[in-house]
Amino acid sequence: MIRVVLPANLRILVKVQGEVQVQVGGPATICSVLDALEEKFPALGGTIRDHVTRQRRPFLRFFACGLDWSHEPVDSPLPQPIAEGAEPLYIIGAIAGG
Repeated sequence: MIRVVLPANLRILVKVQGEVQVQVGGPATICSVLDALEEKFPALGGTIRDHVTRQRRPFLRFFACGLDWSHEPVDSPLPQPIAEGAEPLYIIGAIAGG
């Protein structure tokens, strides 16, 4: 089971509190986790990544084991603690403004 912490606005959208858990088939990657999230919570479709290009939305970041994975290839294997469920994958909404 992969543990995922969603930003507050997405937790409200899918009506969950705290972190969520998803099961991925094959290696744990950003892409496989997002696929599992969108399958479990269809309302997330298009919120984390674009419907057409499947690219990460500009104001969202991915953090695994304290490291920013936002610009890593989405098919790169996630660190072992994430894959084992010992650590959560964080999806963080960036704050912009002036």
